[in-house]
This record gives sequence, structure tokens and C-alpha cells, in this order.
Amino acid sequence: MSSLSRELVFLILQFLDEEKFKETVHKLEKESAFFFNMRYFEDCVTNGEWDEVEKYLSGYTKVDDNRYSMKIFFEIRKQKYLEALDKRDHARAVEILVKDLKVFSTFNEDLFKEITMLLTLTNFRENEQLSKYGDTKSARAIMLVELKKLIEANPLFRDKLQFPTLKNSRLRTLINQSLNWQHQLCKNPRSNPDIKTLFVDHTCGQPNGARAPSPVTNPLMGSIPKVGGFPPIGAHGPFQPAAAPGPAPLTASLAGWMANPSSVAHQAVSAGPIGLSPSSNAAPMVKRPRTPPTNLAMDYQTADSENVLKRPRPFGISEEVNNLPVNILPVTYPGQSHAHTLYSSEDLPKNVFSDLNQGSTVKSMDFHPVQQTLLLVGTNIGDITIWEVGSRERLASRNFKVWDLGSCSMTLQASLASEYTAAVNRVVWSPDGALLGVAYSKHIVHIYSYHGSDDLRNHLEIDAHVGNVSDLAFSQPNKQLCVITCGEDKLIKVWDAVSGNKQYTFEGHEAPVYSVCPHHKENIQFIFSTAIDGKIKAWLYDNIGSRVDYDAPGHSCTKMAYSADGTRLFSCGTNKEGESHIVEWNESEGSVKRTYHGLGKRSIGVVQFDTTRNRFLAAGDEFQIKFWDMDNVNLLTAINADGGLPASPCLRFSKEGILLAASTNDNGIKILANADGTRLLRSIETRALDAKKVASLAAAKGPIISTFGGSSSTTGTGIVVADRSAPMTAIVGLNGDSSTLADVKPRVADELEKSKIWKLTEMNEPSQLRSLRLPDSLMPIRVVRMIYTNSGGAILALTDNAVHKLWKWQKNERNPTGKATSALPPQLWQPSSGILMTNDIRESNQEDAVPCFALSKNDSYVMSASGGKISLFNMMTFKTMTTFMAPPPAATFLAFHPQDNNIIAIGMDDSSIQIYNVRVDQVKSKLRGHQKRVTGLAFSNVLNVLVSSGADAQLCVWSMDGWEKQASKFLQIPNGHVAKPLGQTRVHFHQDQIHLLVVHGTQIAIYEAPKLECLKQWIPLESSGSITDAVYSCDSQSIYASFEDGSVCILTSTTLQLRCRINHGAYLPTNPSAKVYPVVVAAHPSEPNQFALGLSDGGVHVFEPPEEGKWGSAPALENGAGPTISSATGSDQQPR
Repeated sequence: MSSLSRELVFLILQFLDEEKFKETVHKLEKESAFFFNMRYFEDCVTNGEWDEVEKYLSGYTKVDDNRYSMKIFFEIRKQKYLEALDKRDHARAVEILVKDLKVFSTFNEDLFKEITMLLTLTNFRENEQLSKYGDTKSARAIMLVELKKLIEANPLFRDKLQFPTLKNSRLRTLINQSLNWQHQLCKNPRSNPDIKTLFVDHTCGQPNGARAPSPVTNPLMGSIPKVGGFPPIGAHGPFQPAAAPGPAPLTASLAGWMANPSSVAHQAVSAGPIGLSPSSNAAPMVKRPRTPPTNLAMDYQTADSENVLKRPRPFGISEEVNNLPVNILPVTYPGQSHAHTLYSSEDLPKNVFSDLNQGSTVKSMDFHPVQQTLLLVGTNIGDITIWEVGSRERLASRNFKVWDLGSCSMTLQASLASEYTAAVNRVVWSPDGALLGVAYSKHIVHIYSYHGSDDLRNHLEIDAHVGNVSDLAFSQPNKQLCVITCGEDKLIKVWDAVSGNKQYTFEGHEAPVYSVCPHHKENIQFIFSTAIDGKIKAWLYDNIGSRVDYDAPGHSCTKMAYSADGTRLFSCGTNKEGESHIVEWNESEGSVKRTYHGLGKRSIGVVQFDTTRNRFLAAGDEFQIKFWDMDNVNLLTAINADGGLPASPCLRFSKEGILLAASTNDNGIKILANADGTRLLRSIETRALDAKKVASLAAAKGPIISTFGGSSSTTGTGIVVADRSAPMTAIVGLNGDSSTLADVKPRVADELEKSKIWKLTEMNEPSQLRSLRLPDSLMPIRVVRMIYTNSGGAILALTDNAVHKLWKWQKNERNPTGKATSALPPQLWQPSSGILMTNDIRESNQEDAVPCFALSKNDSYVMSASGGKISLFNMMTFKTMTTFMAPPPAATFLAFHPQDNNIIAIGMDDSSIQIYNVRVDQVKSKLRGHQKRVTGLAFSNVLNVLVSSGADAQLCVWSMDGWEKQASKFLQIPNGHVAKPLGQTRVHFHQDQIHLLVVHGTQIAIYEAPKLECLKQWIPLESSGSITDAVYSCDSQSIYASFEDGSVCILTSTTLQLRCRINHGAYLPTNPSAKVYPVVVAAHPSEPNQFALGLSDGGVHVFEPPEEGKWGSAPALENGAGPTISSATGSDQQPR
């Protein structure tokens, strides 16, 4: 539908609303899908009109359109289901379950089963996740907040949530203007015309009773031809589908590019051009109408001109009507400049905010279309990385690897056999950010699905081209997401982004194709392609062939890009002589409209460029970033970004244009920002909310089952970081399939931490810190395992007698987040049945058992063992779901696979590791490499490895693909120290999932996986006794270590420098007869300065530093002098 038709619909909607046609208004809203009436939607939800809610939504989206739509429909149907259960209407509940909720079982079968189980409960509030479900009214209100956020984040609702700003009765005003215009053209105008109908054009009757000529029945607003050839308002865009099979119609702008367009194709061109300038067959410029023989006058006004040529106002017509322009909708005249929002050069992101160390040469980058601080990067060695540029964190990384070599062509297999490497040529996000594509220098394209945080999943592997795959882009012809690729084999191909099936192959280039640029104008979808010989071609989605054959300026190898609003086309490239050209094209004529000056001559490579804000161009050239105003051919400014740029840096703007990423010559990336971008990035640091953790927080706040994704909100410069992240939440169920965690403070850059020299703080008195011993009505038994729940609102402990204890903090006025805190005591929680979660134990040799457990990511299940069978408990009911793997051998450590909660790694007391699939009750692999029992396991999604540690003080690295051993190394036991024969060695991955914390009774060490290179080692004084446990803080900036003498040491993780020591007297009563010490330490999942200790006497303590403080303090600099270390620092062994 043309923009004129679209605007007419808005005018009709306004008219219907003013005339109180309420039902008709909402029917037209839904059928046109131009405007989503949030107020009407809210009323329907609040009133529980579920059929109307879904019927109205169906005009805009369907259940399976995207994850946001799926979440919207799920929340609505779930609420409907819960209300039926609340009314004890089980028949209705079953009907909803079967008809409405069953569709979601294909996406999350476990969740559907969990929902079905609610039917068996007398009151569904017995399910812990629904325990806070209030009455129907409050539940609908809470859900409505969630739905609004999801709708605002859903790309299908983009530009549909705001009704245009219109003056009252705008349609009536336009009709009056039209009648005024018609009246001016009357041969014998009357001073008081009698207008009785709108069905025909108005004419005043002939004088002396003469008969008036028959009026012409032209459509409203169509009687006066528009400048530039705008189509009648009823037209569905300037191009109509062909009546019979044959060549697809050409767009006006494509036709203008053709040297000798065929007559058939040219006849198919409509009067309305794709481009702003009128096409060659557009209607001629409207001449000034003949002035009637009275003093009637007409005002003229161009689309972007405020100068109105006025003549005396006609008698009897209001000033408001008379001052309206003839050209009711914007019209662009030949030669006039493109209208745009006024920006200054200060709006350019020119200030360096941070540097990211990629580690290899950056070849391509792309900012996420929704979360504008997520940056996708591809390198020359085939690596891809997703960065959170605000916190400088690698969220996810993948190395080049063919997923299914057997299905690849023999040519590719032969190429990989000689050299199993490939460079990344292009990385790009899909329009909604749900998928990302990678084009490699060898044959293949990878499509990943991204579910937020570090959850990056393989989606499609396409053997796309013979040789180099030069470029890749996403497009949506006919609302179907496609992947477009081009390559060294001179072909362009179009693939279905869901199935990977090939849909089109475009042949015609005589040289390798260098780039593709898909675009659409109105309802016409097309693709520009460029080759290394400087040829430009254009294609429609058919098999007719190229519609354009044109030369790039200087026959350069070039890339094309549109401005953000899709109205202006640019290209930039370099030819064989090293001459670079950056130009704007006149689409309707196929000619260069502007050539921008300022690019230098190059000796190698092709200049890179990007566009932003419909206003600026940027290119990497001569070790600088150069900027142009789109409307000025002269260079606007150039910056060197504090130096370190290569000759032609790779550049990429964020969608809003407030951030700019530029590659550096030391394998890094500079992030540049303007004032808005700086505020956004600072907010991530100062508010200490990491984007990858927010979704779980949002889920934890609601009283409903954790389900398909988290809440979301719009993006922008004034954005709240929590809302920023949520749109990309993974599909989550009660089985905890998502890898999203609770919110976490972003880690401070390692460089900043390394520059600090901390003054050791000794804490000997309870007044020096905040601590809380958790209340316990059960028998006090030594705590052997302990963990915070992922939501941060509870602590789970396992005691030596195989009993689990769960403490929960309540959400109230004093604790609005409901998270663990030392300020308020929690409740030792037990279900109403009074049962305890108790592990199976062996009848003999229980003292040799090594208790262990692992918690599912959504806190619903815990897998645990205490020397006997492994038990799976429901954390809400404490019921034992199943038991398996009776000893021998006995489990000594448990870890969930990061990508599949149905797979667990189990360390055994016979030194083996078993990879076990719970769903099929089968051991998939047995890993052997240790000499004594396994005491630690840690997965790295980034490296795709499992690291194990054992009582033999050995570390092993296992590939998660084939489970083969990649490396192994024994710890370096310090001189004078003797390792206990069955001493435990634990491993924990840093947030970057590359650096590894290794904890042994004799030392704390930092290793780098997968080669297991020891980077740092910290050895405590013998007077402290052995290290009993240690763990990273949630931001990986600190290490909390506990000792046999009852003390706790807090170290800086990057340097292993001791900065705070809590002695036992600060939290334990003085009792010489009882030796109490911490056995296990756990770190809060979102509060970096909070940790908990599980003690040998059965107690559990929560620790926090003094109000608004941190553990330890860095001394202030005085008179420019460097920091000094307190003499107390020397009391412990320094790191090596």
C-alpha cells in the first residue's frame, strides 16, 4: 500500500473515532495493521476479553512470527488458563490447555508438562513460582506491564504504536480545501456556493438558469495531478503485479539504471518513482491554475519550504482552509535537497570510550539492531565474538569449525584437508537480531540463533559458493526471512533463513561478486550486487535476470548502502589503481548525483564506509576516520581516534548512530561515542547492570512461571539498561534451558584493576563488617556444599548427613528486591508437607563419601548425591523426582551441560567422568585421564570445552564435541607443602570463560584454557592452614578464599593481590574449646561484594562490607606520588 493510502487510513481512523464508530475503528486498525491501539488492548486485557485480545493481536502478528510474539500469546493464554483454575473450572482449563497452550509444547515440552501438572493441585499456588499469585485483577495488571514491554520490543509493532499528530478533523479540513479548490475553478463561482454532495466534483450552476456541464467523477484527491507523478490514493504502491506470468515489473529507479530497457519492462513502470526524484515518465509539473474572474486565490507550498506565495484571501473561506497547501503530502522537486533532521558535527561519535582486545585482525562488525551496545565481530582467523561494549565483556565466541563435514562438497573437503582455516568476510545481524550470519572465505555460511547473554546456538550451515563467500545479507521478500550470499563463483544466491533451502540463483556477473545490498521500495523487493570488475547489477526475486548493468565510478570494487530511512543510495569503493570513490546515486536515472571529496589514494585493499542518522557518511582512510555531511561533497572532519588505526579501518555505526566501532592495527576495536552514547555506556558501568543477566531478574520479579523470554523495552539514548537487555532473552522454561543468569555488576576493565595497589584491610571485630548467621531450626551438621540460587534470593546448603537446607529471603518494604542480604534474616524454608530433601546414602564407608550437587539454571531442580545414588529433587515441593546411578562408582561432582540441561557431567570416585543423558537414562561417554577421584568440573561455552580437576592435583581439558582429551597438567605444589592424598582441587571459570580459577589446599592459581598455561599462583602462609575453598565473585573481579584457621581472604582476581582479610573473631564467638572454620564459600550471583560461608559447625553466614563500601580500599594518590602498600600487605605470600 502506498504512503498516500496509508495516510488516508489514519485520516479515516481519526474521523471514525471522532464520530464515535468505536467498533469500526478497531476493525480498521486490525485489518490495516497500521496502528496498534495500546489503550484499547489494555482495556480488553484488564476486562479479561481474551477472545477479542487475540483477535485484535492477530491483525498484527501470529504466534510463530518471532520470540516476542510467542511470548505475548503465551502470557495471555497462560493467564486465561490460571483464571480457569482459580475458578475451579477444570473443564475450561483443560480446553484451554489443549486448544491454546498445546502449541507451545513443541518449543518447550517440559514447560508444557509443568503447566499440565497444575491441574493436579488443589490450588495452583502450591507451585512455588505461583505462590505469590494474587487475585485476578492484580495478576492481569502485572501481566499487562509485561505485555506492553514485549509489544514495544517486537519489530512487527515498530512504527505502529504512535498515532500521527493530526489537527482535529483533518479529513474534513482536506475535503473543505478540495471543495475550495474546485470552487476556484468554477467558470461562474457564486459567493455562497451550495454544496450538496461529495460524490462528484463541485461546480456552480450556470447563470440565468443555464445547465451546468456534467461533472467528472474523479476520486477524492485524485483530480489534480501531483508533481513527481504520485499515484492515485487507491493505488497499492507505484508497481502493480503482472496480470500474467512474465517478466516482473521494473521499479522506476531500476529502469533508470538500464542502458536499453525493454519496451515491455518500461511499460510496466508506474508514474510513481521509488526514488525521491521523479522518474522520466512522471507527470509534468503542474502549471499554475487559471485564476477565476473573482478575487479567489490559491496558496502554493513545496514539501520542505515554509515560504507561501500568498494572494488576497477569498471571501467567505476560512483562513485555516485557505492556507493549506495544494500538495497535501510531501513532494520532492528536481534539484531540491533532501529534508532531514538537523544535526551538528558534534552529534558524531568521535570520542574514544574504550578499547576491546579482539586478539586477531577484525574483518567485519555489526551492531545489534535492538540492543545497541552488543557488537558482533568477525576476524581473519575465522573467529566470531559478541561483545557487550558497555562492560567490555565477551558474551559469546566461536572459532571456525565445519559443523557437518560429511555433507559438504568434495571441493570444500579437499580445501579443508590442506588447510583447516578460513577468514570471516562478513558478519551481520538479522533485522530483529534473532539470527546472525557469518560468511567465510571458504565456501560456507553459518547462521546462528542468538538468545541473549552467551546463548549462541548453531542454526544453519550452508555450503553456499565455490571458493570465497564475499558477502552476506538478510532480506524479507514477501515477509519471509531470507539470506542472500555472493561469492567467488560469480553467483548471487538466496536461501530460506529457516530451512536453508535455496530459492534463487542469479547469474550474470563476469567476475567474482564482491557485495550485495538488498532493499525495498513500497512493495518491491530488489537486490543490488557489485563485482570486483566494477560492474553493478540489480535483481528482482525472480528468474528473469539482471535489471541493471552499470559501471561503478572508476570501475571500482565497491559496496552499496542506503541511508537509515532507505531513501538515499550511496556507494564506496577502490579500483585497481588505488583510487577510491564515495558517491550518492540518483536512483531514478542510474547516475551519480554527488561525488564526495577527501579520499586518498591507496596501495592495497578497499576503503570501508558506513552511513548514519540519514545525515552522515564515514570512511576508514589514511589511518583516519573521515566524515561527510550527506548534502555536502567536502570533507566535514577527520579524526585519528587517539591513533592506532590501520590504513583502512573497518567501521560500523550503531543503529542510532551514537556509537562507532573501528578496528585497530593491534587486533583490537575502538569504541567511539557521542554525548548520548557516552551516557549510555557510562550508565552500564555506574548502574552495574550487565546486559546478559537482566532477563532472569525481570523473570524473578514476577509472580508467574518463568517462561518464554523476559520483558523488554525500547532502545534509545535515555535507556534503562535492564530494559535494554531483556528483548534478547532466550526461550526459558521450568527446566531451565536458558543460560541467562541473574543480573550482575559489569566487571571493571582488567587494566584498571591491574593499576590499583590495594591497602590490606584487616577485619577483627564484628563492627567492621556486616554479617548474618542464618536461622536454623534443624540439627546443626557440618555444611559440605553450598550455593546461592541463580535468582539471588535464596541459599541452598548440603550437610554431611545428606540433608539439604534452603533459606529464602522474602520480598517486602525493607527488601524490595527479595534478594539475599545481611540486613534481614531469611526463612528456613520447608514445604507444607514437612519433608526434607535427603540424599540416598551408602550403608558403609559414609565417611568416604564426597557430597556434591548442581542447581538448574532456573532454580527449579537440584541434582545431588552423598555417596549413594544421584537424586533429582523438585525445589518447590522437595519431592524426589528420580534417582539413578547406584554406586559403585559413586558421584563426586556434578555439572549441568551449558547448552542442554538433560545432559550432565558426573565426576566419579573411580577417577572417571561420565557424560550422562538424563532423558534417555544413558551414559553417552566415559572420560578417563585422572588417577584419583574427580573433585571439580567446569564448562566453557566460549572454548567449547569441559575442564576437570581431581584429587591427583591434575587438570584435564576435554572437547565438548567428541569428548576427547585436549590437554592435561599437574599443579605445581609449592616447596615445603605436602598435598593431602585425597585433597580436593576445584575449578571455576572467569566470566570470560577463558581464564580458570584453580583452588587447591596449597594454593590459588589462575590458568588460561585450553592450553592450561599457569598465569598466576598465590601461596598463603602456613599459619593460615590449608585453603578450604575459594570462588570468583559474580563479576570475576574478586576471589573469596576460606581457610582452616577460620579466616577469609579477598584477593583481586587479575593480580592475586590480597586486599582484605576477615579473621574468625569478626564473625565467630570466642570459644577455644571448639574449632570452627569455613568449609565452603559461595558468591552471590549479582552482588559482587556479597558472599556466604558454610561452616564446620553447621552454621551459614552471609557477609557484606560496611555500608556503601568494598572489601579493602585503594589508597588515594597524594602530590602525584604513586600508591603505597600498607606494611600489613607483607603478611602473606605475594603472588608469583
